[in-house]
Amino acid sequence: MSRNLLVEGLSDAIGFVGGALLGFWAGKLIGWDIFASGYGNDSIGGIVLVGLGGGLGLQLARRWQAAQQAKVNNVNKESDGA
Repeated sequence: MSRNLLVEGLSDAIGFVGGALLGFWAGKLIGWDIFASGYGNDSIGGIVLVGLGGGLGLQLARRWQAAQQAKVNNVNKESDGA
């Protein structure tokens, strides 16, 4: 049980941080800097991209977890029926 929670937590963290980094670099590519002084349009746009990237990365990690769990459930069903 604890191993599953560890894997779940790590995959959530990796998905979130990976997505946030992709959002950060996409913003840099567009020219939006989240670390610009003040809260101008470029800074807000960069912050939004980082937030969206983190959220999307987390959702992808959760979908991956659900797919892995479905595989485990299918294997368990097949082994119980044999």
